[in-house]
Amino acid sequence: MAEHKTGKTTVAPDVLVNIARLSALSVDGVSRMANVTGGVNRLFKRGVHDGVRIEVEDNVVVADLYLVLKEDVNIREVSRNIQRQVARSIQEMIGMDVGGIDIHIEDIDYDGEEAQS
Repeated sequence: MAEHKTGKTTVAPDVLVNIARLSALSVDGVSRMANVTGGVNRLFKRGVHDGVRIEVEDNVVVADLYLVLKEDVNIREVSRNIQRQVARSIQEMIGMDVGGIDIHIEDIDYDGEEAQS
């Protein structure tokens, strides 16, 4: 019987950034990502529209998310929901441990003035 060797899976930093961004945007109360320069370990630079910075060390992910929330939301509750959702997505989809997810609320969109990002 032939023995199958298990190969190695690598995940591009782009994938981590996109999972974090899409997970955050899926949470009720989040309007959009804020414009900040992104990057992974300073080696991987993204454009200014991601709203995500990610560092990976020893297979542990630490993320900073920069967000604009909708008006009249509980900032603490929305922030906790974002942390839970992003951590769960990274753990389930990629299998990496999450060391921390820091939430930075950059602005509030009032009167439904969601900007295109």
